[in-house]
Amino acid sequence: MEDYNPKDFLLFALNHFKLEVVRHEGKMVYIEKDYSIEIEGKKLFKLMQGGAVVSPFDDVEELCNFIKRDIELNEEN
Repeated sequence: MEDYNPKDFLLFALNHFKLEVVRHEGKMVYIEKDYSIEIEGKKLFKLMQGGAVVSPFDDVEELCNFIKRDIELNEEN
């Protein structure tokens, strides 16, 4: 998998999980609900909300599921 691009894979996964990408530049991806994701390595992503670090993730699917659940929980309240 020499052509693996973590940003392209992340953008693909966010689209698959129907999470809206607001914009992306460099190693940063900004999505709905004031979330941002910094690509720190080939398989390391730092999730932030409102500029505060939420958690590191080394699995894109786990990251997307976490964001989806958090959005759903916040919409219920």
